[in-house]
Amino acid sequence: MPAARPAPLAVTAVLSACLTLATATAWAQASKLPVTPEQRRVADQVAAAGVPLSELAPSAPDTYTVKPGDTLWDISKLFLKSPWRWPELWGMNREQIRNPHLIYPGQMLVLVKVDGRARLEFGQRVGAGAANDTVKLSPQMRISALDANPIPTIPLALIQPFLTDTVVFDTDELAKAPRIVAAQEGHVVLGQGDLAYARGDFGGATDFRIFRNSRPLIDPATREILGYEAPYVGTADLIRPAEDRPRADGNTDVIPATLKIRLTKQEVGIGDRLAPAPQRNLDRYVPHAPDKALAGQIVALYGDALNAGQNQIVALNRGKRDGVERGHVFALWRDGPVVRDTTAEKAEAIKLPDERHGILFVFEVYERVSYALIISVQQPVKAGDRFTQP
Repeated sequence: MPAARPAPLAVTAVLSACLTLATATAWAQASKLPVTPEQRRVADQVAAAGVPLSELAPSAPDTYTVKPGDTLWDISKLFLKSPWRWPELWGMNREQIRNPHLIYPGQMLVLVKVDGRARLEFGQRVGAGAANDTVKLSPQMRISALDANPIPTIPLALIQPFLTDTVVFDTDELAKAPRIVAAQEGHVVLGQGDLAYARGDFGGATDFRIFRNSRPLIDPATREILGYEAPYVGTADLIRPAEDRPRADGNTDVIPATLKIRLTKQEVGIGDRLAPAPQRNLDRYVPHAPDKALAGQIVALYGDALNAGQNQIVALNRGKRDGVERGHVFALWRDGPVVRDTTAEKAEAIKLPDERHGILFVFEVYERVSYALIISVQQPVKAGDRFTQP
């Protein structure tokens, strides 16, 4: 087969310019994503020597091609025993994997083992696609990959609805928030497209979320109120402000504000409260262990369930003031039961050891409370269960 002719100079220049621009844009965006100094420190240490083979997952593959739908958590779990130790995975080859947020579907990761240590490199398969084809290790930038999004840390679909559906207030401020006082044409409940009438201080906002009356989140240990969780009902747009309309007899009619219901998760009712809709930033949540000892308890399960399982959400009694960050990973513990030892001369009650049985991933943090996704679990989770650093 004749050798392929080189691209004309003009085409080469255009491709080079596009590649440079796209790469620069991707790097600029990724530079804003959270990578803590501690994570960089760990990655730098590992970059110098690689990871001990004892830290690799037992079935770590020699090569792996990143697929659409993969997450950083998935890939970390594939190569390492502890998925939250992603800085070590990233640090296996800092020369090529300079930013863990820029790993794309289609890229091949190659596990290289030398002198009892391991590291990752990017590679590309050379040959017809057979299992024994040669793998060529080389820095590479795939032009096609620039059109794809970098893989996320965890499946955002699991937490994205929650980021809209719930909010925690440090005080019971919803008690003073604008409230719906009447419904269109005497309706008792309202749905999408209906008009609602509300009174209160709107503070100049026009885009609102609608909540039921909030419930306190109470620390299982101290009984302190950590915040107020407000059940989400829907959204509404302010289409006409309130006004005080003078009457001929010298009195004034108080005309409530008019809102149009935009979306509903539940039926909107009289007495529901309004809060301005915040700007949401769906950062790439990067798993990492706390850099100091942290422990606490589960305050509540999100929703009405008595027990929670994998991929469900729980509220924790630790928040910003305690040093909790988005991306923190915690170990879940189940209290050891009290049993009777009948093997002694006189039977006595003994408490069995606590058992670790799951992993939590923190994705939303308030001042005194945070929310976590149950990544894995062996037994049902309930309010009062404790957690520690992994």
